[in-house]
Amino acid sequence: MTEDTREDEARRDERILAQARADFARAREAGREDRQAAAEDLRFARLGEQWPEAIRRARELEGRPCLTLNRLPAFIRQVVNEARQNRPAITCHPVDSAADPATAEVLNGLIRNIEQSSDADVAYDTALDFAVTCGFGVFRINARAPETGGEDLDLVIERVADPFTVYGDPDSLAADSSDWDVAFVTRRMDRRAFAARWPGAEAVDFEDEDLAGAGGRIEGGSQVRLVEFWRREAVERSLITLTDGQEMEAEVFEARRPFLEAAGLAPAGPPRTAPGVRVVQRILSGAAVLETVDWPGKFIPLVPVYGEEIRVDGRRRLRGLVRDARDAQRMFNYWRTTSTELVALAPKAPFIGRKGAFDTDQAKWTTANSQTHAFIEYDGPEPPHRQPFAGVPAGALQEALNAADDLKSIMGLHDASLGARSNETSGKAILARQREGDVSTFHYIDNLSRAIRHAGRILIDLIPQVYSVPRVVRIVGLDGESEMKPVNQEIITQERDEQTDELREIAKIYDLTSGRYDLTVAAGPSFASLRQESASQMIELIRAYPDAAPVVGDLLVKNLDWPGAEEIAERMRKAMGLNEDGEPQGGGADPQTQQAQQALQQMSAALQEMQQRYRALEQDKSLEARKLEIDAFEAETKRLSAQTRETRLPAGVYTG
Repeated sequence: MTEDTREDEARRDERILAQARADFARAREAGREDRQAAAEDLRFARLGEQWPEAIRRARELEGRPCLTLNRLPAFIRQVVNEARQNRPAITCHPVDSAADPATAEVLNGLIRNIEQSSDADVAYDTALDFAVTCGFGVFRINARAPETGGEDLDLVIERVADPFTVYGDPDSLAADSSDWDVAFVTRRMDRRAFAARWPGAEAVDFEDEDLAGAGGRIEGGSQVRLVEFWRREAVERSLITLTDGQEMEAEVFEARRPFLEAAGLAPAGPPRTAPGVRVVQRILSGAAVLETVDWPGKFIPLVPVYGEEIRVDGRRRLRGLVRDARDAQRMFNYWRTTSTELVALAPKAPFIGRKGAFDTDQAKWTTANSQTHAFIEYDGPEPPHRQPFAGVPAGALQEALNAADDLKSIMGLHDASLGARSNETSGKAILARQREGDVSTFHYIDNLSRAIRHAGRILIDLIPQVYSVPRVVRIVGLDGESEMKPVNQEIITQERDEQTDELREIAKIYDLTSGRYDLTVAAGPSFASLRQESASQMIELIRAYPDAAPVVGDLLVKNLDWPGAEEIAERMRKAMGLNEDGEPQGGGADPQTQQAQQALQQMSAALQEMQQRYRALEQDKSLEARKLEIDAFEAETKRLSAQTRETRLPAGVYTG
């Protein structure tokens, strides 16, 4: 490298560092108040730092109790665990003519595999927990080589354990922050690891007044502070129009030229330029640009999850569930501490007696409230006595109850939502109160759905770039079963013609790089819950309509959670002459299967006949009972008629 080249790189690095410091200062200043309040919320709710420091120190010096009965984590877990039971799912849909519904299903399975293999549920739950507690959380999307090695990259969804390390774009207006043009992620790195990764680079902290606060800068320490500087920049893209009408970037076309030419696709004309964006990730120290990475997508892969978003004076303000409940929690702590203190001090009321009554055994009288003595002598005719116990402090206990009710009212989560007994007695009333709590906190779950929708948008944008060459990927179905699918290459499958019943070869291509796809995100119960619910509903269907048992029996067994359910379902399908997809097998069933089907039909017919006979017998019994009732009524009528005639006839008249 020549001296001029080094000077050019140094000047370029200095310009980038200056730009990064200016952008970071704006991002830091825009979120300063939110970050300070969020840190206080986090320490208040999670670490239990709920007493003002001056009051706590004064009470400790006086030897007085300073209790913290933290009720906030239960409310936070109620909201977060509700989201865990109804986790949002990403579903892709084809948009244009180049998109394919079958390829959309492969995309859905690939995204489910990305979420499963990278523990995306941990990333989602961590971000939501921070959003509920202090107003915002973050997760990120990354591309990394698989652990087994190889050149192909895989997309992963990673959690951000500390959202305070992320600084977003202060000019963002989108609800999901999909319009971020700049972002920062601060991190610490061991100096030995720094020297091994960037030999010869100077280990200088990225300096900023916000980062150099308490515990920030460590002079001569073992760690160095770095910054990921993400920036989205406007560029000119070179696009190639193929013979089938779809457009593709020139770089992607060159990478996939053999596959495209084999499929009969070629450029329909010279490349054209169009405005576009590119995302660049730079890792900065305080002295140089250590790495520059051209990110393949058009979105910054940092996804924030917000709590409550409010715009005041043109600035986004973020709040969590804890912010308005802090005063009520402090009141609860104070009144419970006061009642505890009053009750605890009641047995320690001082002894009262005349002057000189305590001269004898003075040492024992001094320790009478803290030690046990067999006897204590006194001077004078009358023994000293205590003031009587005034009773449990009802006022303090009532104020504590009021503070507890204030907590529930502020957060909208009442006893029914927390699983405790309340005034509701009927199941409908309890469900209505639970639904009221769910509605009052639903915006947190909805904001998580927005964040996951943006994450799906990022994945759909990245998949054609990362999975651009022919390869075999694993996809995961809705039932949790996985299979391997070749993508971006022609595959030959055999299918049976329904009319001729002959096997024929069909060429399929799951091309992840062509077509446009949109997505939807819907929150619903987990797959295990869905399977249990499906089995329960099918059982109810069979009870109401027994004839449906032969039709849905294999599906019912498949959804039951017991060992061997899959094998039993497969045997039932074979007995019914069906394949794995539930369709009739080609060529008909074997003789044994036909005999089993005939026996099943005969049993079903016999069952219907027995049901008809039973209904007829029931009808006959009812007619017989009705006839006996009529006969009894006629007999009673005749008896009453005879009595009436005897009463009306004159005495001595013979009626025989």
